Amino acid sequence: MFAVSAIVAAAPVAIALYAYVGYPLILWLVAKTGQRPTSAPVAGPWPSVTITVPVYNAATSIRATVGRLLEVDYPTDKLQILVISDASNDGTDEIVRALGNRGVELLRMPERRGKTVAENAALSAARGEILVNVDSTILVPRHSLKRLVRVFDDPMIGVASGRDVSLGDSDREGTPAESGYVGYEMWVRDLETQIGSIVGASGCFYASRRCIHARALPAGLSWDFASALNARTQGYRSVSVRGATCGVPRAAQVRTELKRKVRTMARGLSTLFFYRELMNPIEYGSFAFMLISHKLLRWIPYLLAPIAYAALCFLAFDSVSARVLLGIVSAGLLAGFVGITWTDTDLPKPLALAGFVVAVFSAGFLAWWAALRQSQMATWEPTPRPEVQA
Repeated sequence: MFAVSAIVAAAPVAIALYAYVGYPLILWLVAKTGQRPTSAPVAGPWPSVTITVPVYNAATSIRATVGRLLEVDYPTDKLQILVISDASNDGTDEIVRALGNRGVELLRMPERRGKTVAENAALSAARGEILVNVDSTILVPRHSLKRLVRVFDDPMIGVASGRDVSLGDSDREGTPAESGYVGYEMWVRDLETQIGSIVGASGCFYASRRCIHARALPAGLSWDFASALNARTQGYRSVSVRGATCGVPRAAQVRTELKRKVRTMARGLSTLFFYRELMNPIEYGSFAFMLISHKLLRWIPYLLAPIAYAALCFLAFDSVSARVLLGIVSAGLLAGFVGITWTDTDLPKPLALAGFVVAVFSAGFLAWWAALRQSQMATWEPTPRPEVQA
């Protein structure tokens, strides 16, 4: 029984170490020694592009977001900006309509049914060959759109993901631990791009060929994740584009991110289950390996963590080292809960880090619970984010 408890207690750590350390190391070694995807696309004329901005009650941010999109460096005769309002009721639609004289278009959903349904509906109003999805709270530099779209000169690329950059006015604002994680995630996607294909795009800023969206996606799934999976089923690669940056303002407090993380992970799990055939290595080879390593094995520790903690408590009855470890873990949990509930924006870095870790694990477990119960989580609320200059 002691041995079984030790294995159960260690399982989430072992799986996480592989997913976050072992897997990137394998990618790095393959990228250094293996043969990279080769193609020599010739730069052609700029394709027509539709930028879609799905929103719900984004009156505080939509004017600034659309204003920046109107300033991007791209031929205006080939650019459509389409805001899809999920039946907003806070004045968002009126703000967008007021920008109609500058070429901004509004597609209002008759009832609130969630982001994915709104994105499905956008296809009928979009005129572009390339669809670019932009979150309503991010900052897109002028040069990023051309850099994102240019990669589609390669006929083998179906999805291009922008590079998220976490923004804050200072190192002590928001959750700097999240900034470090974002940088890590972008690095892993760079490695995946070098050896083949990424397995999910950034929901903040990504582009795809129109054919990727030919079939409507169920309301409880996420298009940013599903786009790369759809691309693979159609024979395309998906890539991360280093130069196509977008600024993502950090939330002022950890707890404001918790609900968003639960929804994002639950929808991610549902999307993975929906496309579960892509985890078959016999049929999908290295893509299946990357999908399992990058997604499934990152999420499993969240499901196992409460069981592992209980196993550690059992081990503590007979082992001094287990009692010491239990004390350290419990202290970390306490610090994390303090970090989550901290009301002052000037959060000490140790508490911010602990709060971020506890928030992620809490969100992960709740996401598994929602996904296993098949909760749709189709609708969303805007996450409050501070105004930050790029």
